[in-house]
Amino acid sequence: MSDSITIASDQQQSIPLWLLAELSYSCPLQCAYCSNPINYPEARSSELSTDEWKTVFKDARKMGAVQLGLSGGEPLVRPDLEELIAEARALGFYTNLITSAVGADAARLAAIREAGLDHIQISFQGSNQAVNDHFAGTKSFHHKVMMAKEAKKLGFPMVLNFVLHRQNIHQIADMLKLAEDLNADFVELANSQYYGWALKNIDALLPSRQQLVNAEAITNDFRKNHQGNMDVIFVVPDYYENRPKACCNGWGTTFVTVTPDGDVQPCQSAQVLPGFELPNVRRQSLEWAWRESPLFNAFRGTEWMQEPCRSCPEKEQDLGGCRCQAYLLTGDAYATDPVCDLSPKHSDIERVVASAQNIADLNDDGFSYDINKADDITQPLLFRNPKNAKILTKKIGEHND
Repeated sequence: MSDSITIASDQQQSIPLWLLAELSYSCPLQCAYCSNPINYPEARSSELSTDEWKTVFKDARKMGAVQLGLSGGEPLVRPDLEELIAEARALGFYTNLITSAVGADAARLAAIREAGLDHIQISFQGSNQAVNDHFAGTKSFHHKVMMAKEAKKLGFPMVLNFVLHRQNIHQIADMLKLAEDLNADFVELANSQYYGWALKNIDALLPSRQQLVNAEAITNDFRKNHQGNMDVIFVVPDYYENRPKACCNGWGTTFVTVTPDGDVQPCQSAQVLPGFELPNVRRQSLEWAWRESPLFNAFRGTEWMQEPCRSCPEKEQDLGGCRCQAYLLTGDAYATDPVCDLSPKHSDIERVVASAQNIADLNDDGFSYDINKADDITQPLLFRNPKNAKILTKKIGEHND
């Protein structure tokens, strides 16, 4: 790590246009690519109260934030969700609920709409009950379909999100057909990116190159035949690119996330980076975190870069790539993102990609992940007290009945 941090003053004065409020790490699903922290038991401390979240919203709006994502975990576990949405609406945010829809019903969706929610994104783990419920780890497919239909009845602009991996990507045509049947406005076919639990499970998740080629061809054919009816985006795994993406549109330039217990981060995974004390809204202001904290200033601009990034003519485009990915794959947060074929560590990516070309293991369920199992099994899963939760490691397909 560098001995000092050089602050890029122009980027330090940028505005956090997009606030992601991770309202809770609790979730009824058991997805093997979950973005919850690997150190889930340690990371889950007391969640911010309703008033604390309202303060976060107010502070973000004062700084210029206009987009608010409400996510988790599962944001529907918060009984105050409607109150938080109403507050955000009063402040002038455009609000987007990012949800599995588990925990919703028609009445609650109506209440959320009445509170002022602008937009809803519903996740699916497959195109039919068998695949969806298998990878979600809970029986949720038919409920998701019902809630998507209800969302459209209520007039929500609706995104359907399908997280793709080697064991469901073959369903992509059926996923698009489902989205069409549900009258989605936008479909995100998002191949898993490899952080957290997804990185832990990469051997079972990373698709082969041919799988990606086939899936993208099907997507392009669908676009040609449905022009103007539904927007579709296909997100390729970073590991199959030759150049990295700019981290969150540029570290500390556009995006800010606040975790359930108040940590403030430039991206969803920044807690993995060593050597930084995470700012927290219970100790510091959101503005201080954005403008003054060592974490947010560490990778702004290009002065922090090592070679080959420092002398690269493309450095202003990708800004060195993803810092969390660089650290997770090299042990050095200042290293070039190994996705880049100019990185000295790019051969590590090539080896992982090479191993993914064998698709003979498609029926292998070798996933591990954290799930909640409360002591009181009579209480609905969504609202069990996380302080009483046991953390287990299980294979997908094993359910808590």
